[in-house]
Amino acid sequence: MPLKVQRDLPAKEILEHENIFVMDEDRAMHQDIRPLQILILNLMPLKEDTELQILRCLANSPIQVDVSFMVVSSHTSKNTSKSHLNKFYTAFSEVRDQYFDGMIVTGAPVELMPFEEVDYWPEMVEIMDWSETHVTSTMYQCWGAQAALYHFYGIDKRERPKKLFGLFRQPVMKRKTPLVRGFDDVFLAPHSRYTEVNEEQLHACDKVTVLSESAEAGLFLAMADEGRKIFVQGHPEYDRMTLDQEYRRDTERGLGTALPENYYPNDDPNETPLLLWRALSFNLYNNWLNYYVYQVTPYHLNGAPDFDR
Repeated sequence: MPLKVQRDLPAKEILEHENIFVMDEDRAMHQDIRPLQILILNLMPLKEDTELQILRCLANSPIQVDVSFMVVSSHTSKNTSKSHLNKFYTAFSEVRDQYFDGMIVTGAPVELMPFEEVDYWPEMVEIMDWSETHVTSTMYQCWGAQAALYHFYGIDKRERPKKLFGLFRQPVMKRKTPLVRGFDDVFLAPHSRYTEVNEEQLHACDKVTVLSESAEAGLFLAMADEGRKIFVQGHPEYDRMTLDQEYRRDTERGLGTALPENYYPNDDPNETPLLLWRALSFNLYNNWLNYYVYQVTPYHLNGAPDFDR
């Protein structure tokens, strides 16, 4: 949350120069506060696990958040009970006429397929286009980030020589961008994917700002449209044991997946992994909610958001 101080307080200018968000008393007086309406399009197969992971991240914010879950109608989930989906999830047709402060689009286990061959791709495109006029800011994660970069900017994905799996060092770029406020210069982020964004196309696109990228792991964080689109090509929402569960699942399937890098102490899968990315996760979600949703979303969500004000 921002600090509220008198407009002419000398410390205000110093804090702003240090990239600390300060709100003067005039602006604070004109702010109305209400719960933020956040829609989560959950494309992950184990939906209940993903629900818990993302809600943990959102719950760390002091801002009140009302969450709704959505699934695509053009795909049948095989790993989540129908009763759970019927009780807790909505279809796009049911929210088409509503407006939301923010939306999160998760990853999906379809990254090796061409986008157009994914059975729910037409619905996905419709939802992404709808978000342009019905959502203040959308955070696209992992495959969701690849899909949005492809749909909006023509940036394709490509298969990696081997699965990127584990914790990888990511540097902060463009430190004065509010989305990375409070980040360490270099931080560890979880990755678990077989594909990556085409970096040549990414850097040729002047509409996308890269905020974290490394030679080893590629893109982790980017944004576009003044923060109305956030792209996270990783899994900061993962819990301590998620990579461990994926490793053991792949091993049981005989996929030959190597140990997740920089994850198990002494590279011993019998030891409990250290949770080394929780601060990153909380910071990322808090910055998104505060600077790109709460600070700019309209108070009344009964019309198109006024993105120009």
